[in-house]
Amino acid sequence: MTQLLAGDTGGTKTILLLAEPFETETGFTKLNPLYEERFVSAEFPDLVPMVRQFLEMAASALGYVPNPEKACFSIAGPVVNNTCTLTNLSWLLDGERLEQDLALAHVQLINDFVAVGHGIAGLEDTDLEVIQPGQPQPDAPVAIIGAGTGLGEGFLIRQGNEYRVFGTEGGHTDFAPRSELEFQLLKYLRDKLSLPRISVERVVSGMGIVAIYQFLRDRQAMGEAPEVASAIRSWERQAGLSEKSVDPAAVIALAAVEQNDPLSRKTMELFVELYGAEAGNLALKLLPYGGLYIAGGVAAKNLALMKSGVFVDAMIDKGRMRPLMERIPVYVIQNQKVGLLGAALVAAKL
Repeated sequence: MTQLLAGDTGGTKTILLLAEPFETETGFTKLNPLYEERFVSAEFPDLVPMVRQFLEMAASALGYVPNPEKACFSIAGPVVNNTCTLTNLSWLLDGERLEQDLALAHVQLINDFVAVGHGIAGLEDTDLEVIQPGQPQPDAPVAIIGAGTGLGEGFLIRQGNEYRVFGTEGGHTDFAPRSELEFQLLKYLRDKLSLPRISVERVVSGMGIVAIYQFLRDRQAMGEAPEVASAIRSWERQAGLSEKSVDPAAVIALAAVEQNDPLSRKTMELFVELYGAEAGNLALKLLPYGGLYIAGGVAAKNLALMKSGVFVDAMIDKGRMRPLMERIPVYVIQNQKVGLLGAALVAAKL
């Protein structure tokens, strides 16, 4: 049976998968995973030696030498003409070179958020958390939004038993305040960053969580919990460094839940509200009755707040369009390997 390689490649870590694809009776592609391993990306000068080590490890675990024929790698960075320079790693990847060096018939590089789009087709019901049931229409467009390091947005169009995935740069559209507090946030960011224009990614992302925290701390004069304050100060002192010792967004989110810290809690509530509002903007443009899928670790790790009603209330608050928004099914993707799954499904079609 045909074997394939899939990879979810980032500046920090890379996950590689060896799998066998097979077709179901309904015509959909499924995967039989054979071996999977996680690597620290910076420990390798390039993807090739990593894949070679992975195949040696797979041979030892499986008891035979694997022989993949094709591969697809999801890359954290822009992919142009099947080449990519990773955003946070000094790797220059070229599909043709990888084919030659790894003796593969086909190698496809795809953007990591595009991989998430392809992965949606392979998700199970248990991989999803419904936060608005809506009224699903199987042949309607599907929308994806995912806040992480940045803000990704995309959509899928169904064609027969397959989906075509389209990436966008929707995260770089303008941040549109809806209240006096949000107008204050916009002015704060303009002044702090010396920018005439603020994109929605500046507030709906990991860095957005920190920006909202700093805004509430500085402009609203809210007190800080000592543990959170220490983490934020450490992060602020490391400005300009490519590698930082603390993830302030994770610290804030954790404090909001575990410590019931008022400033952190207010930060996360405003963040989720802004996240929902932007998801609604995307939904208005696509009317994705096939579903709006929320990707990324931020939503999955803050599921209780995502399900509290704050997100959906902001999403459907679109005036006369509210009835249309209430019909859109909304899901949080719980499977954090959806990008790896998407890369494998792309590889299966090469």
